[in-house]
Amino acid sequence: MKLCTEDLGYTTPGGARLLDGVSLTVADGETVGIVGPNGSGKTTLLRCVYGALTPTAGRVLLDGDDLTGLGAKARSRRVATVPQDGQAGFDLTVRQVVAMGRSPHKRFWEGDTARDEELVAAALTRVGAEGLADRSFTALSGGERQRALVARALVQQPTVLVLDEPTNHLDIRYQLEILSLVGGLGTTNLLALHDLNLAAYYCDRLHVLRNGELITSGTPKEVLTSDLLAEVYGVTAEVAVHPATGAPTVTYLPASR
Repeated sequence: MKLCTEDLGYTTPGGARLLDGVSLTVADGETVGIVGPNGSGKTTLLRCVYGALTPTAGRVLLDGDDLTGLGAKARSRRVATVPQDGQAGFDLTVRQVVAMGRSPHKRFWEGDTARDEELVAAALTRVGAEGLADRSFTALSGGERQRALVARALVQQPTVLVLDEPTNHLDIRYQLEILSLVGGLGTTNLLALHDLNLAAYYCDRLHVLRNGELITSGTPKEVLTSDLLAEVYGVTAEVAVHPATGAPTVTYLPASR
């Protein structure tokens, strides 16, 4: 499934323009990163894509279908989201949290079916969390919690996954595990990332935002340059191709004293 935004804009009721004319494409099966400094509009863009915010301009298209006017359930059957650090409102087991992902496919108060249970079990196995099924969600580590939230997204049976800083607050082991997991799912993935080196290694393409506008797009090698980092982030950095990964690697240099 091909995901596109066309001239996407979002202005708050108070008049603050958070997104301005953002047009981007995520091809079928791609993992595409949204990068940029704090306040650049990354989370606002993702919220417009998965429906938490309604754009004040432009459209969100999935294989040409306008998602903007869809109801929450219809949209959630096509686009699933993994938040930064999701919290369950109650002391639920991991299995119960993952089963919540079936709600877009069910009527109000409809119970879980044998098919729902099969999908939950398959999703937990796919993310390597089958051993966590009966544990309390609130007792999980950050990395375990993110695995459970990816499983919850998978049981929605979406074609697009939207992930907002999925490695936030995780130690490096879990950062690598979560991004490897997402890249191997076969879904079309759009994610905001803070760490440019992780974005360079795990993303097929990058879109750079600054002050709500799209500055440039391309492969990590095309996008991550010393000039761009100076322009967009205001830092001095060296960018080299890592001999083991073939991906660009950013080394930040301290400011002159």
